[in-house]
Amino acid sequence: MNSRTMTIAGWLLSALFVLFMLGASITPKLLGMPVAEETMRQLGWPDGYVLAIGVTELVLVLLYVFPKTSVFGAVVMTGLLGGAMATQVRAGTPLVSNQLFSVYLGLVMWGGLWLRDPDLRAIFPWHRER
Repeated sequence: MNSRTMTIAGWLLSALFVLFMLGASITPKLLGMPVAEETMRQLGWPDGYVLAIGVTELVLVLLYVFPKTSVFGAVVMTGLLGGAMATQVRAGTPLVSNQLFSVYLGLVMWGGLWLRDPDLRAIFPWHRER
């Protein structure tokens, strides 16, 4: 795959990650939708954290989108996704659909970044067996 194709594929994967985060996680939290508070309560979070988590997610997604801060955004977002996974484990939710969902999101996020960033590909090369 040539560099241009990889970059386009990377931006498409990154866009999927960003759109999912905006639509399924950030927007409900920032708009104060009841589903966000209910979900957090079911996972054992006390009331009052939804807005702060939504703002944090938005800031991290914005950092991820901009090339100069994308790696920093991805690293910190990985930490947030790890916390989300720990919350799912603690709540005893199903493994494949809930507990590992943060891993799936992280793979899409990092995969998109790896494809669109040649510097990251240089640090973490993908080699075929020779």
